[in-house]
Amino acid sequence: MKKDKIYVAGHNGMAGSAMVRRIRSAQYENIVTRSHSELDLTNQTATRDFFESEHPDVVVLAAARVGGIHANSVYPADFILNNLQIQTNVIEAAWRNGVRKLMFLGSACIYPKLATQPMAETALLTGPLEPTNEWYAVAKIAGISLCDALRRQHGFNSVSIMPNNLYGPGDNFHLENAHVLPALIRKFHEAKVAGAAEVVVWGTGKPFREFLHVDDFADAAVFLLDNYDDGGIVNVGTGSDISIADAALLIKQVVGYEGDVIFDDSKPDGMPKKLLDCSKLRELGWRSSIVFRDGLAATYEWFVNNQDTFRRS
Repeated sequence: MKKDKIYVAGHNGMAGSAMVRRIRSAQYENIVTRSHSELDLTNQTATRDFFESEHPDVVVLAAARVGGIHANSVYPADFILNNLQIQTNVIEAAWRNGVRKLMFLGSACIYPKLATQPMAETALLTGPLEPTNEWYAVAKIAGISLCDALRRQHGFNSVSIMPNNLYGPGDNFHLENAHVLPALIRKFHEAKVAGAAEVVVWGTGKPFREFLHVDDFADAAVFLLDNYDDGGIVNVGTGSDISIADAALLIKQVVGYEGDVIFDDSKPDGMPKKLLDCSKLRELGWRSSIVFRDGLAATYEWFVNNQDTFRRS
């Protein structure tokens, strides 16, 4: 198993790069990667040619077009089309070329807006989605369904894992297109540097979110690669959440910003609460270990030290 050829799709992204780090630390010997310039996964022919040439044993599908509420609202066609293309091309090519196991990375946004909290895997398709990320969610649900259909009809070994809001090194820190934590880290840092009197946070601050450090996620993913071969989906989270307002104040403390925090209630909040039921994963034997404040501090340190290299747009 340690000599398996493992292809990590999306290895330059936050989740993919964390997967590569964790796979290497687990002493797997043969990791295959391709940058977007080397392999465009939205191109079906190029994707098929890659699989026919490389024949990986295991595939981790972390490649995706991702973004926060603003990006999902402004680019809905891009989010659904690009993600459907990537997922379909990779999953089909993996199945046709005899991949022994595929891990598909989804998102907690697949669950209904008003799903019972915490959200169990059985909540999928039980109600309407949150409109601000509907397009991304629909694409991810299609990927889960494709994996399940291939398992049912052809015995394809695929595992779909659903992390909650990921954060950590390698994130996108764009002020409008990023997810909430990296956008706030950059906002508070730049306000601190500029001596600004206030920082404006989108929304009321009342929604609750569960934040999972990307290294915790990668640890869970490798655990599941080694220990789980059943169908369906597996939630990956911490088991606790925090309001956006309290998260913003915690980031303010970590950054050392001393101005005011203003909440702009003219902006959308998204789902009121998004906490995962991770009892299935806990019963398998895995729990998260990175404390949220510690993860924030490490992420901010990475941000400060890598401002010339990380994605800002």
